[in-house]
Amino acid sequence: MEVKISRYDNGVVKQIHKTATVTTVVGHPYFDYITQFSDSVLSGKVGFVPLGYEHRPDLISTVFYGTPAYWWILMLANNVSDPFEGFNVGDRIVIPNL
Repeated sequence: MEVKISRYDNGVVKQIHKTATVTTVVGHPYFDYITQFSDSVLSGKVGFVPLGYEHRPDLISTVFYGTPAYWWILMLANNVSDPFEGFNVGDRIVIPNL
């Protein structure tokens, strides 16, 4: 008998992205819960990615929220699935109010 393991086991989701296995919270029930409040979370300031912060939502999170932990909110708010393809110097981004 084959036992199916839920993608929600251990609180994380493993995804294959560009031949690498990535551990993420996207697709986890907690993430799904948070996204239902996206209208209030996604209101915020508009800014531009400065030199030295390109491809680094963790650094942008640290500047605005005091912690790198909210990098994923910046990615969600700006519809970026890969930080190495988004958050380029000069890109207009939304900084959500938390």
